[in-house]
Amino acid sequence: MLSITSQYLARFRQLDAGAGTPVLLPVTGAQRRFALVRAMDPAGRPDLVPMFFAFPRGTVDPVRLAAAANRLAARHPVLRARPTVLRGTPALRLEQPQVPVVREVCAPGEDAAAVLRRALTRWTPEGAPLRLFLVPDGPEGTEEVLAVVLDHSACDGQSLARLVAELGDAYEEGTGADGPSPAEVAAELDAYRDAVLRQLDAEERAGAPEAMAYWGARLRTVGERAPAVRPAPLSPGAPPSGSATLRLPAAPDGVPFPELLNACRAAAAVLYGAGHVVPLGYPWGGRPAGAAPVLGCFLNTVVFPADTGDRPTASGTAAAWWDDLDHAGTPFDAVVHAARAAGSGWRGGLDGMLTVDDARRQPPLRLGGVNGREIHVDGRAVRGPFAVSVTQGTELRLRMVWDRAVLPDGTAESAFTALADAVRTPAPTAG
Repeated sequence: MLSITSQYLARFRQLDAGAGTPVLLPVTGAQRRFALVRAMDPAGRPDLVPMFFAFPRGTVDPVRLAAAANRLAARHPVLRARPTVLRGTPALRLEQPQVPVVREVCAPGEDAAAVLRRALTRWTPEGAPLRLFLVPDGPEGTEEVLAVVLDHSACDGQSLARLVAELGDAYEEGTGADGPSPAEVAAELDAYRDAVLRQLDAEERAGAPEAMAYWGARLRTVGERAPAVRPAPLSPGAPPSGSATLRLPAAPDGVPFPELLNACRAAAAVLYGAGHVVPLGYPWGGRPAGAAPVLGCFLNTVVFPADTGDRPTASGTAAAWWDDLDHAGTPFDAVVHAARAAGSGWRGGLDGMLTVDDARRQPPLRLGGVNGREIHVDGRAVRGPFAVSVTQGTELRLRMVWDRAVLPDGTAESAFTALADAVRTPAPTAG
């Protein structure tokens, strides 16, 4: 039987790409997942990856910034592509670069965070995958905030680092600089297509019957436990998400990933009760071997079945996690299929997400000789009941956000306490 990836490739190759038709590109398993999640969302919300940078007021020239961003989009196919579905087959359709730079204004009593939260809720999936927003931080503020926002289907961590560096370089060239030559555009398009095909080839191998059997057995007892959206609306003006943050001294090698999984398991036990196996997700992967470092999304979402019963040992979680990594390339939609074929009622929703970033590898955004100070904007809409992000830098920052329409603040804050306690006091090792 053909794997899900094999079936997708067969359908994609049958799409008409003759003379006069738009250039179509195949999508990775990660991009298929984002399209599926958006289709399942009642409001059709996309997954967004925003970066926020504070600059001294008057530093950023919007015209110069737009010229720089559009030169980048001309070079990188994924920044000028639009998702489309032809005869039931998802693909990317190339268009001309159209990166908007939107200047927002604060209403009386508003700050930049409130304006940006509202701007992101207006995001329409049909537009450019890269958009920039510039907001003064209050009427009397001395700073302005630049939001660089991408549709998640167009980026991963490796993409963000390259994008930030190249956007700063393009800004330095000014408004009159030439865009990439036709040869450069063609070479980048070939490199992108090659990277995606290599990724799909790897996903095809990772969807072999042995992998499907592994994930079927691993996830057979998984079931979503998050409550439905509460009918009681939030108070007017209340942000749609809550958050909590803990800062700890940074260990030389960071916190071992299995310990972070155990910490998320402790939070899930508070949120959903004991005695369940809930699906938690985490991104994993990178560019396939031999692929150029193109901008795009090459991170799979791996599912971790979190048992909210007895506290697990560190060694037990680590052993299971290492086994999962041997099968981490199986695309998400194939994993869902394997779980359902094994008898799980799981439909692909995740009760929590865990991401880990190394801030030491992220270059600053430098515009006009000034380094932007990266900041966080709290209260943004989040995908899923709760998400944990761990940032490793000069200190360890542990952050949890939650959907306030699903989880009450008090319960979520108790879950964060359990999460933080588990990080401070790792699970014991077996024996």
